[in-house]
Amino acid sequence: MPPYLPPESHRPLTLRDVSEASGVSEMTVSRVLRNRADVSPATRDKVLAAAKALGYVPNKIAGALASQRVNLVGVVIPSLANMVFPEVLGGISTALEDSGLQPVFGASDYKLDREENVIYEMLSWRPSGMIVAGLEHTDAARAMLANAGIPIVEIMDIDGEPIDALVGISHKRAGREMAQTILAAGYRRIGFLGSKMPDDHRARKRLEGFAEVLAEAGLQLADTEHYAGGSSLAKGREMTQAILKRSPDLDFLYYSNDMIGAGGLLFCLDQGMDVPNTIGLAGFNGLEMLAGLKMRLATTDACRHEIGRKAAEIVSGVSDDGIIGGKRIELAPRVEQGDTIRKA
Repeated sequence: MPPYLPPESHRPLTLRDVSEASGVSEMTVSRVLRNRADVSPATRDKVLAAAKALGYVPNKIAGALASQRVNLVGVVIPSLANMVFPEVLGGISTALEDSGLQPVFGASDYKLDREENVIYEMLSWRPSGMIVAGLEHTDAARAMLANAGIPIVEIMDIDGEPIDALVGISHKRAGREMAQTILAAGYRRIGFLGSKMPDDHRARKRLEGFAEVLAEAGLQLADTEHYAGGSSLAKGREMTQAILKRSPDLDFLYYSNDMIGAGGLLFCLDQGMDVPNTIGLAGFNGLEMLAGLKMRLATTDACRHEIGRKAAEIVSGVSDDGIIGGKRIELAPRVEQGDTIRKA
């Protein structure tokens, strides 16, 4: 495997960097980071503030391995429970199978401060690479990743500026293409339903692209129903009932994901609604587990397995060009009309 050569500006940070930034000796910095008691509170605060601003992460295996790296790849995703991410993790695991690297997974629950803590803990074990879902991070998390001196691959999204490598789809494009499909089928009174709002940045970008196309057609969303918690069939039913009670004249419901969309579809069918002629529905992700429903929910295939596989190939150097890090790969989202959108 060719060695990873980070840009000069991305060299791993050292105790000396923290020492210079905080104005205290390296020995004092070491005492603070080892949580020694023989340091004044003022000095401790000064050192910790400097370390956080720089993105410095203490090395828990310092001196234990000559390489100062372990054969692990840190993977940070929003949720281990969300059915979307097992397929991503499957792609990562498949690509790393013969590389000598092992993935280690952590979840942020869509919270940037929690993601920062997970990244900190993973980097402290000096992994050989990191794969992180999304492009939105705290300043401290971004600094830690940028200064880790290892390949960093941000996945799932390409609408933003990456730290190093990038593999994903444009969620704004996905939203735009679904809106174009819906309008071409003749729907005009459209509602949006989203879970994990507003913390799901990718769903927010899809909604932005979706609303842009509606505006270009002289329309706007007729109603919205947001929920800050997670996704489930039951929550999809509940949200659909609420929005239709409030706006019974809606002729299309666009959901932030397939799980709540499937719940909405079940509610509409239970109520005897004529899907897709009177009301249409669409979700996002292309979950295969929903294939057994009476009707196939319209959705967008987000290329999850391929994203995971290509990200792992970049980290491990097993891609065709053998380059580790620094690559940008955009995949194309694919609208699947299923049975819940009228044929244009």
